[in-house]
Amino acid sequence: MKKNIAILMGGYSSEFEISILSGNVVYKHLDKDLYHPFRIHITKNGWFYVDDKDQKYPIDKNDFSLLLNGTKIIFDAAFNIVHGTPGEDGLLQAYFELIGIPQTACDFYQAALTFNKRDCISVLQPYGIPAATNYFLNKGDNIDPRAILDTVGLPCFVKANKAGSSYGVSKVKTEIELLPAIDTAYKEDDEIIIESFLSGTEVSVGVITYKGKDIVLPITEIISENEFFDYEAKYLGKSQEITPARLSEEDTKKVKDLALKIYQILKMRGFSRSEFIFHNGEPHFIEMNTNPGFSEASILPQQVIAAGISLKELLTNTIEECMAY
Repeated sequence: MKKNIAILMGGYSSEFEISILSGNVVYKHLDKDLYHPFRIHITKNGWFYVDDKDQKYPIDKNDFSLLLNGTKIIFDAAFNIVHGTPGEDGLLQAYFELIGIPQTACDFYQAALTFNKRDCISVLQPYGIPAATNYFLNKGDNIDPRAILDTVGLPCFVKANKAGSSYGVSKVKTEIELLPAIDTAYKEDDEIIIESFLSGTEVSVGVITYKGKDIVLPITEIISENEFFDYEAKYLGKSQEITPARLSEEDTKKVKDLALKIYQILKMRGFSRSEFIFHNGEPHFIEMNTNPGFSEASILPQQVIAAGISLKELLTNTIEECMAY
């Protein structure tokens, strides 16, 4: 008998539309011989099953069930591809754990930790994971531009602490640009991380749980046409994404080993995609995404295909892994 799979997409953040694209790719490639997929839109106004005619049917949040043509649909698993809150920050993970429905993303603590860039870096620091020099701000804090720049230098990056797809990120090259960049970041989050500039090759490294093992996917080298790997570079073609990356064997091993170490330190499972910059010859950790983009333009699907795994195989494995967890 086919299993009922809820494909969760949307969310409450600026990444809503990107998540819808990702969810539709999952829907397209899911093995229909094994699963009966349901596209579930997670929105601030409610959770809805959306059929192929774009008709909406409400989800009962008490037990995550669906009443369809007089029949109550119970789901065997949830494929969580919601970027940002509530799918990537632990809220949905905790909800599904409470009601006893398996979901494909990492556990709620790991999601909350990695979604908070500042906390994630702080947890990894005792393990000797290289990262940029950083400065933290909370909304309402006194802002001392001189103290900030004495710590991180110029140029630097100002980022919303809990946001994805490069929303709320600015590259600051002069002191006069600092306060406007902080204002931009505060539009996305009430916490900010300001980081020193790391100069070098930028790479993205996917680590996934596949057939019971943690595996590192082929590395992607990122060359942005813009100042950094921003929204346009990620989604509007303003970058080159080269898979596998043009790295030496030594550098490939360095960053693969580091990505796997981080994945295992954090006790991750499911998908992840971490960003690194080779600064002074060493890979420095930037951040980890636990529900990375899965649209046709996204990096993780490129890496999976380069590894010789079809998207159908990956999705089947991911669902079966979560139900066996």
